[in-house]
Order: sequence, then C-alpha cells, then structure tokens
Amino acid sequence: MQQVIFQQDIDHAMSYEQYKDLIDKLLSEHKTTGPNQSEGLVKYTELNRQRMRKWDKTIVLRHDLITKLQNCKTPMIWVVVTEAWCGDAAQNIPAIAKMASINPTISLRIVLRDENPLIMDAYLTGTSRSIPKLIALKKDTLEELGTWGPRPVEVQKFVMDFKYNPGTMTQEQMYEKVHAWYANDKAQLIQQEFINLLDLWQA
Repeated sequence: MQQVIFQQDIDHAMSYEQYKDLIDKLLSEHKTTGPNQSEGLVKYTELNRQRMRKWDKTIVLRHDLITKLQNCKTPMIWVVVTEAWCGDAAQNIPAIAKMASINPTISLRIVLRDENPLIMDAYLTGTSRSIPKLIALKKDTLEELGTWGPRPVEVQKFVMDFKYNPGTMTQEQMYEKVHAWYANDKAQLIQQEFINLLDLWQA
C-alpha cells in the first residue's frame, strides 16, 4: 500500500490530552469538530465528552494486556482518525489512550477525519469513512504494522447486520443497543483484540 501518513502528519497530530482540550474549547463555543456544525452533532459531542470522562476514570486494563504492553519492544505510533461527534470514538479512544500510556515506546497521535481526507480514504471500512480508525506504524520508518477499527468486532457485526437489514429496528434503536453494549462490555473486547493485535504487530 502506498504510504499516506508522513512525519509532518505525525508532527501536526494531537495527543489525547490536546484532543480533549480541543473538544472542551469547541463545546464552550457551542461547536464541534468538522464542517457540519448542526445542533445535533454538537449535542452528540457533549454526550461523547461525558462518555470520555467516565471511561477515563473507570477503565481497568487487564493484567495480561498490561504485561504485553510493557514487554512491547517495537516503538510504535498509533494514529487514530476520529471526530468529536462520533459515538464509537468516545467509547473506544479512552481505552486506546490508556493502553498507549503503559509503554513510552507507544505514541498515540490523533487526527481529524475531515481535515485529513487522504489518510481517511486510504483506510475505509468497505466504502465507508467509518471512525475511529487506528493505524499502527513503526516509529522509525512509518511502515504500517496494521490497523484496528472502527469498532470491536462484535459491535461491527451488529452494525453491519443493521445496515443490510434496516427494517429490524430504527436507527435510534440501533444506536441505543450499541451504546448499551459498550456500557456492559466495559472495554473488555477491545482489550482482547489488542492482545491479539500486539502479537501481529511485533511479529
């Protein structure tokens, strides 16, 4: 695959703390990220910021995942493509940030989808610009090691089933079920997925 993420993209990307600060600043102006500044997306962003605060306080990483992260010898950059209004991003990025914080050789950098179309379009989910999308890169060469996203596999299957069979429930009901799943799962499946991915990314 042709390289689409370069050092200047990394340099201009945000840390997790900078990303949260940006969201707080925008919300203080009754705004969100991206070109669409609808009332609905601003309200989603307010709700997502609450979700992020909750997960920042409550996510507990598994001991086996912590050990695997601590033993990670490959310096990596995890580039996450996202937007503040995205509910799946708010449910997953706090766990990703907590994982990255375990090992100083892992650097988490966040870029906005609509400001980085070339990156986003290189990492579509099928034909969709679904987010969040994580791209793991070797720190020294920016060689791609692998990707994750936009959701844990169980949630992604549910969402795709709804996409192809939309008559089973309303979109609002689908979103409610998705967020209920996240609340019940407590970031367990994403942790299991990263345990498996870390083995692949260091192979």
